Amino acid sequence: MLAFAPPLTLRHSWDRALGDDCVWADSGLKTGRIKDVLRGKPNPARQALLAGAAVLALGVGYASGVFLRDGDEGPGKAGKVPIKARAKTPEPRKSKPWYSKQGPASAMISTPDAPFFSGPAKKAQEKPSLAYEESLPKEVYQADKTPDPVMPPSDKPVAKAKETPVPAWIKNSIPAPLADGRPLIALVIDDMGMDRKRTARAAALKGPLTLSYLTYAEDLLKQTEKAKANGHELMLHMSMEPGSDAVDPGPNVLLLDLPLKELKRRLNWGLDRVNTYVGVNNHMGSKFTENERAMSVVLKEIKKRGLLFLDSRTSARTVGAKLARRLGVPFAERNIFIDNDVNEKAIMARLAETERLAKRTGFAIAIGHPREATLNALSQWLGDIEARGFILVPISALIKRRVKDAGKNNRAPVKSLLVDQ
Repeated sequence: MLAFAPPLTLRHSWDRALGDDCVWADSGLKTGRIKDVLRGKPNPARQALLAGAAVLALGVGYASGVFLRDGDEGPGKAGKVPIKARAKTPEPRKSKPWYSKQGPASAMISTPDAPFFSGPAKKAQEKPSLAYEESLPKEVYQADKTPDPVMPPSDKPVAKAKETPVPAWIKNSIPAPLADGRPLIALVIDDMGMDRKRTARAAALKGPLTLSYLTYAEDLLKQTEKAKANGHELMLHMSMEPGSDAVDPGPNVLLLDLPLKELKRRLNWGLDRVNTYVGVNNHMGSKFTENERAMSVVLKEIKKRGLLFLDSRTSARTVGAKLARRLGVPFAERNIFIDNDVNEKAIMARLAETERLAKRTGFAIAIGHPREATLNALSQWLGDIEARGFILVPISALIKRRVKDAGKNNRAPVKSLLVDQ
């Protein structure tokens, strides 16, 4: 290491630290001592001092780095708190990202996109699946005024008015067995057309039956043609608003709060689906059939088209029959549902109840559905119905007799309806 001469103010402090071995170029010491310094002869004291200075510099640098990293606490704050004295503040807990908080995707919805019912939104049910049929009344309904018993047709033909067209309900009706005084039973099968397998099985049953097809069933023309070829009479099953939101009445259902134009559009859409049927009965409709204004719209269009109306009586407060009588629409009312309890034993019991009612009043109108238990029971019951003393007839046969009897007794405005078979 080269010798150098520090200022006098430092020279004395270095002399004390390094002792006699310190060599200065201008001290007048012997030349040998300077040569030793120039040759780099080790000096333990000097090396220890330099090492300490290096360590001190590292410490100062580290402390400065820590100080600068922590930074000032901001303007107006008091002096820095020593590092060791600072309490370690726990880092705030990071919240999970929004997507990790989401639950699993909801199940696919099988109902249509648009709700069937308008108005205020209803609370979602725990089980979103909907029933396809209302609860069927267990009553055995009998009108206050029982129609006159069905009598054999008169030998004298009823004169036809030349200018009066034959109503569609008569033109599309099928021939009925000759009434010979035995009780008559009209059996109507509702909800036809959707369950194609059971619909076909119902259409293959012994007849004549009255098969009522849902207006929104597919291939309706093809299905109804086959049923009529098998000797059955046809009706349209018109969806009307039920009393509960827990059932699904299907598309183009008639609702009470629809504007008049939309109500008529839906009604005509259903009535225009086919043209070989005799009339209409309500699918569900426990709420709709209680409303006189809405039912007036339906029955006036039914009358305009020359059709009949069968009130399924899904509500005891229905106004269907009362309005039909007032408007001069040929009508009938359901007496009994045979499959409100869906097992064969219960259905056979309801069919026995139908027979008792027919014996008591001269006729009975029963309604069933294309269900497995119902079809099994009917296959047995229809086999020997004549042997048990009954005549199976289409719905039009009972209404024809009612119209004639009403004309005889002046109980209804029937001039436009009274046309001979």
